[in-house]
Amino acid sequence: MRRFVIAIAAAGVFGCLSESALAQVCRPVSERARAEDVGCWIIVHGHIGKLTEPYVFWHLDTYPTRSAAEAAKEPRGTVVESFGKVWLLTIAQKGWRPSSGERVNEIGPIPITPGGDYSVQYMEATFNPGMLAPSHEHSGPEAWHTLAGETCLETPDGKFVGRAGGPPVIVPEGPPMHLTATGTEQRRALVLILHDASKAPTKPRADFVPKGLCKE
Repeated sequence: MRRFVIAIAAAGVFGCLSESALAQVCRPVSERARAEDVGCWIIVHGHIGKLTEPYVFWHLDTYPTRSAAEAAKEPRGTVVESFGKVWLLTIAQKGWRPSSGERVNEIGPIPITPGGDYSVQYMEATFNPGMLAPSHEHSGPEAWHTLAGETCLETPDGKFVGRAGGPPVIVPEGPPMHLTATGTEQRRALVLILHDASKAPTKPRADFVPKGLCKE
């Protein structure tokens, strides 16, 4: 399992913020002391191999037990336990369905490089309103499935807003980004980074200073 380390000290733009306003650097979920602890937690990180199409879809299904999810898992599927449920998270084509389970969402199209070798990093994000994540970028697309709350992500191209029950957020590979938990409710989301297997999923971008679009 690979950690990604964000140099908060290098992001001088955050110097005036209290420690509680900054989102925790993403860490393995095994380091979480309590289930209710806020922050960004890496649930699993694994290699899924070459993807041949220009777009893929992220399929989310739930199961009553882990054994039931494992029985339905296919080669690009991952079974995780998060937010009190057992999930089968699968990278596949549009319209794919597992042999069983309750369909929750199909997120896509997610743009990729055909023939690229990819890994998945799945994370569980729990942010209180007002929490921030320092500026960073990913070596592949990122997508969110928001269960509760609201999050705003600013890039040089504008802003993306993810809300529970709303359209999913999909951010292509490359642009620097800055995240803010907005609204009045605690944000809870499952996050996918589908990244180049030869590169770290995330790296800091202290040179990117947001314009404050998420405050508008």
